Amino acid sequence: MILIIDDDRAIRVSLTLLLERNGYEVMQAEGPKAAMDVVRSNSSLELCLMDMNFSLATDGEEGLTLLRQVKVFRPDVPVILMTAWGSIDLAVRGMRHGAFDFITKPWNNRTLMERVETALELSPPLIPPRGGRLAPPSPLISKRGDDTIRMVSPSLGGVRGGGGEVFVVGSLSPILSTLDRVAPTMAPILITGESGTGKEVIAQYIHEHSQRAAGPLVKVNLGGISASLFESEMFGHKAGAFTDARDDRRGRFEMAEGGTIFLDEIGELDLACQVKLLRVLQDHTYEVLGDSTTRRADVRVVCATNADLPAMIAAHTFREDLYYRINLVSIHLPALRERKDDIPLLVRHFIANAPSAPSTPRWEPTDDDMHWLQSLPLTGNIRELKNIVERAVLMGRLEEGPLLTSPRGEELHPASATPQTLEAIERDTIADAINRHGGNLTLVARELGISRGALYRKIDKHGL
Repeated sequence: MILIIDDDRAIRVSLTLLLERNGYEVMQAEGPKAAMDVVRSNSSLELCLMDMNFSLATDGEEGLTLLRQVKVFRPDVPVILMTAWGSIDLAVRGMRHGAFDFITKPWNNRTLMERVETALELSPPLIPPRGGRLAPPSPLISKRGDDTIRMVSPSLGGVRGGGGEVFVVGSLSPILSTLDRVAPTMAPILITGESGTGKEVIAQYIHEHSQRAAGPLVKVNLGGISASLFESEMFGHKAGAFTDARDDRRGRFEMAEGGTIFLDEIGELDLACQVKLLRVLQDHTYEVLGDSTTRRADVRVVCATNADLPAMIAAHTFREDLYYRINLVSIHLPALRERKDDIPLLVRHFIANAPSAPSTPRWEPTDDDMHWLQSLPLTGNIRELKNIVERAVLMGRLEEGPLLTSPRGEELHPASATPQTLEAIERDTIADAINRHGGNLTLVARELGISRGALYRKIDKHGL
């Protein structure tokens, strides 16, 4: 049963008709007292659609108070807030107090029903409470798991991304139950983790196991799009819309119609572009540059970042309302150095699938080899480990190369090496790669297995 709480009778009637046409049982309440009577007495309550103001006041305090009361009596019931676009800051305050989602008035019926269906499908127990201070998403991954590579894709060897890297292995296999639950919904998902941990692979898996698998998966590296070209790249333009716009151009949202759009490196987006993206994600509509016709964006949104978005929000470089819009479900991928027990599993898998030279004896890692690989910082994570192993298979031995930061031989045991912090090792590795490639940062990023945007941040961090 869905409870509609709004002092405007026309809105209550309109929502009731919409929900009942879609097969839902509905009850109405015109204010906080009537709403709490239903909350306390009706055990079949599954969802609340709640306005934020119930009198002449417009500060939303009545709605926030009612939200807190509902969550005390029924913490398991998701609440979707209804507010005007100009009051999104108020909706964000509601999200901090445990609201599941928010929609703006006037709403689009299709968008509203998608939000309702997602809330009912994912609650409970998947969505964690959002009360209190803003905090990074809780990882939905256990620390340890079985000692096997999980086959979760039609292709053998696990989940594969564009670079062929394996992701779900050993301690990360429990993440599959979460992915299998959220993939069929329209819930926006935020994937966090360092470069090379498999964020793109997870996005691919979500798309392939969604109801939109037959549609396109459009991948967008937001770190590679300048602010001046953002609207043209994302929404398209008509010929003559601006200087040099000689032909019509399809935007990424149009390309992703009926499918999924993967917005990688969303932490690289500047504030002005964040506002433009928020409007699309909130209303599911956009306009092509040079065309005043409003178009609907029928897309599933998956985002990824290696940045600390809560810290960026505190520094006022990332919008909190956008954070909540993209982060209904969060998946955090830990760095490979935090799960060293997975390294032997990955190494054996990469060996089995790596090309080898016919004249070179196939490399078989010794215990010392594995110990040394587990001692490396692996700042490029799985992508870097894969490159190391494939080179060892081609050469017939594990040797020092551009991605390795410790010499072979007696240095196999970390205890005999000169102690260095991970920060120092990372700085030296990047500096060496820049020198060898004559400052060509594209080649440096490719060798280290990270994006150009991530490389720029690391250069700035280390003062290179």
